[in-house]
Amino acid sequence: MSGTGPELEVDGAGLRVVVIAGSWHTTISEGLIAGAARVLDGAGADWSLVRVPGSFELPVAAQAAFAGGADAVIALGVIIRGGTPHFEFVSAAATDGLTRVALDAGRPVGFGVLTLDDEQQGLDRAGLPGSQEDKGAEAATAALSTARTLAQLRG
Repeated sequence: MSGTGPELEVDGAGLRVVVIAGSWHTTISEGLIAGAARVLDGAGADWSLVRVPGSFELPVAAQAAFAGGADAVIALGVIIRGGTPHFEFVSAAATDGLTRVALDAGRPVGFGVLTLDDEQQGLDRAGLPGSQEDKGAEAATAALSTARTLAQLRG
């Protein structure tokens, strides 16, 4: 487990946020979405959910969300290691692509893409009953907090 980070109070009022979630590993991805939704609703953000086939498609959808006026994106996906190099390719493409999109847009992408050795690791991180972590909530908090920080820096 990666441990826990600081508890951040975030204000999402006036922010337009798009949650983009991959469709693989339904139980885990639905947990991630629910965690992000709790944070976004609690923060008063205006948000919508978009589903994409998998984690590989997250960057291009994030790019489109920013082009459509989103202030922040929360990217949620589940990639579980298998017996081929596919895991490494998809993990790298999603991570590098989302980083590039955030830098090109100058807006935050909350990174909630789980890269896992097995399904149990995802269940432990998905914010489900019995989970030890809530990575969907963490990604939403990071996106909102960073959006506010960027607004302050830009004056």
